[in-house]
Amino acid sequence: QVQLVESGGGLVQAGGSLRLSCAASGRTFSSYVMGWFRQAPGKEREFVAAISWSGGRTYSSDSVKGRFTISRDNAKITVYLQMNSLKPEDTAVYYCAAGPRYGSSWSSYDYWGQGTQVTVSS
Repeated sequence: QVQLVESGGGLVQAGGSLRLSCAASGRTFSSYVMGWFRQAPGKEREFVAAISWSGGRTYSSDSVKGRFTISRDNAKITVYLQMNSLKPEDTAVYYCAAGPRYGSSWSSYDYWGQGTQVTVSS
């Protein structure tokens, strides 16, 4: 069982930066692939980025590649999403997720946080 709690969301101007954190509980955190998804009003949940259990491999969607960076600290049982050069279209609720293997579909992940709102003003 893994519990996830996101933090770090907020309001930022276009071009700005935010860092999201996802604190996890559970002894098996280091064995999970961790992912970030986002969901804007009226849209489906969208894959943003994922990171392997060791942190050695990362994956990101084309829409955020070069702007967002996912990382993890297994000692702190935390995964991060550094978001730079934010755009108004990045506005969404961002969710942290944990799963046994990498996937860009939400169905690949077994555990989810409650989400944190990110709003980017133009």
